Amino acid sequence: MHPAAAVCLVFGGCCSNVVFLELLARQFPGCGNIVTFSQFLFIAVEGFIFEANFGRKRPAIPMRYYLIMVAMFFTVSVVNNYALNLNIAMPLHMIFRSGSLIASMALGIIILKKRYSMSKYTSIALVSVGIFTCTFMSAKQVASDSSLNEEDGLHVFLWWLLGIAALTFALLMSARMGIFQETLYKRFGKHSKEALFYNHALPLPGFLLLAPNIYHHAVLFSQSEPFQIPVIGLTMPIMWFYLLMNVITQYVCIRGVFILTTECTSLTVTLVVTLRKFVSLIFSILYFRNPFTAWHWLGTAFVFVGTLMYTEVWNSLGPLLARWRKRPKEE
Repeated sequence: MHPAAAVCLVFGGCCSNVVFLELLARQFPGCGNIVTFSQFLFIAVEGFIFEANFGRKRPAIPMRYYLIMVAMFFTVSVVNNYALNLNIAMPLHMIFRSGSLIASMALGIIILKKRYSMSKYTSIALVSVGIFTCTFMSAKQVASDSSLNEEDGLHVFLWWLLGIAALTFALLMSARMGIFQETLYKRFGKHSKEALFYNHALPLPGFLLLAPNIYHHAVLFSQSEPFQIPVIGLTMPIMWFYLLMNVITQYVCIRGVFILTTECTSLTVTLVVTLRKFVSLIFSILYFRNPFTAWHWLGTAFVFVGTLMYTEVWNSLGPLLARWRKRPKEE
């Protein structure tokens, strides 16, 4: 597949996925478990058919390593989606998750004993300042907007703090999982499709612990207003339609990123994913009218500039622009 087509899949799939997730979370903030379960089930079934060949293909990486990776992946996915139930607005959710570079660097220094250049430390400082600014301003909004009385305001704010703690935990766990994957791939080789299948299939029994919550939201979804799907003409509850579209776009997003990693350099992948997050953030603010102050914009700018600095995009763009400027002269 042409890289341009993969970029279209990433932007179309991932941006649409965020929109449908916000439509679900705005109506039922606690629906994170049913969303996570549906995504895992869809990718697991697809992987069982096309990757595992109905269970006949043996895994290249021993199962005991997958069990460790799956425990981390399952925890990160559930905690990230559940954070939306803890008074965390979608823009802050996206900005906070963009701080994965901080966690990766910190754990890389501690666990892998890595050392980085001064420019990397500067970029991480920018990302940290940006996330702190957005979080601090969101905290002020929660404190001021939530209070019918002082006791209710404190209660809402404490739930918000728990949400921030959940996002921080998920960020660190995700970085630890990345390091674990890196060591596995060095030892056994890269098996991205296989890892995608096992990471989604093995955790499915864990959702039994969340079955009452999943069933409760399934009932609520079934009671939502009917919606007629364009072109097909099929009528279904609108929340089930949103969930179906969320699952499909999540799959398109994951496949797009996977194709991009095989066709382009890691630098290009990081740049595309970063720009996609920025587009999703802008859309969430404008379309859903999420509160976003000048301080939030400043913090967002710090996060994205720091991310681009970390990937050294500027160093790559310099020679590219120089060649582009020379072309008219040569002609």
